[in-house]
Amino acid sequence: MGAIKPFTFHRPSLAESYCESLGGHGLADSRSGLFLAAPRRTGKSTFLREDMLPAMQKRGWTTIYVDLWADKSKDPALLITSAVKAKIGTFAGVITKMAKSAGLEKVNVFGALSLNLDSLELPTGLTLADALEALVEAGKAPVAIVIDEAQHALSTQAGVDAMFALKAARDHLNQGSGQQGLFIVLTGSNRDKLAHLVLKRSQPFFGSQVTRFPLLTKDFTDAYTDFVNPLLANDNQFRHEDMFEAFKLVGHRPEMLRSIVGEIALDAGADHLGEALKNGAEEIKERMWGAMESEFAGLPDIQRAVLETIINQGKNYVPFSEASMRAYANLMQQEKVSVPSVQAALDTLREKGLVWRAAYGDYALEDESLASWYKSKTQGSA
Repeated sequence: MGAIKPFTFHRPSLAESYCESLGGHGLADSRSGLFLAAPRRTGKSTFLREDMLPAMQKRGWTTIYVDLWADKSKDPALLITSAVKAKIGTFAGVITKMAKSAGLEKVNVFGALSLNLDSLELPTGLTLADALEALVEAGKAPVAIVIDEAQHALSTQAGVDAMFALKAARDHLNQGSGQQGLFIVLTGSNRDKLAHLVLKRSQPFFGSQVTRFPLLTKDFTDAYTDFVNPLLANDNQFRHEDMFEAFKLVGHRPEMLRSIVGEIALDAGADHLGEALKNGAEEIKERMWGAMESEFAGLPDIQRAVLETIINQGKNYVPFSEASMRAYANLMQQEKVSVPSVQAALDTLREKGLVWRAAYGDYALEDESLASWYKSKTQGSA
């Protein structure tokens, strides 16, 4: 008997619909950029690698994929330029030929790139827009850049600048000819964070919309159940409904569902699989929410008040607005709180990994699941 192939689940129709919208041909027009938000570990990155990039390549687009969480020790701007340079490196021979035959206005770009292909950074004086335009010309095809966890770019000024450079490249490469030269897909694990790219005039993609990436549904768990059951005894099988219920309990996270099923499968004496599945999912959920409960309860009053206000106000949160300052005071049952105490609380919450701050001062939750726990807690107590 050969080795069992790993389970894979594809969503080709979703990938095609996104590609259509990027070209302005679908019901949704995403020519200005496609911004997708979904909670962490719900299958977004797998979809990008397994479905979205292949769909783009099938259309003949030159694709670049960057995960800004891959190495958090590096500035996001460097990760983006490194990925662009790596892709340009696959056209090294073409770039060198273009450098020799380029006109005066292009020789500086192609010549500098051809001499600099081994470096991760762009040559001095060349912009990200220059590099992307060179890549379009070298590949004789549109470029599609997919940046996962794109909100992390806003954590540094260089990252913010890279986002503006992408917008400038999009505007330059997509104007005039009627044919797009650059497609942009930016994804994030927190809708409020990703919104910091599009909400204000001062933000790089102002006017664009953040779209909620659809969670995996019963189609996924049905396919997974059909994959697992042949590996079990004929009289001890998972039911499709039980698998889906467990999946919902763990927040539609495939990795967690596989972990529970794996533990059950290793228990040779396991029966009543549906009940075991539900118990395992409940245990994981309670463990996750218990950790949040403990961390939340251990916060000083001012930090807890700030965190609650961020959750309650969502993307409309402004740390020192009159409404926010009043909310802190009400939650602490005080007449008022000081601006320095709020700032200190925000700084500490960032150090604890509970709050995220953009380079230009906006704040959001680091992990959206904290809001889910909090809302469940407050609704339950109500």
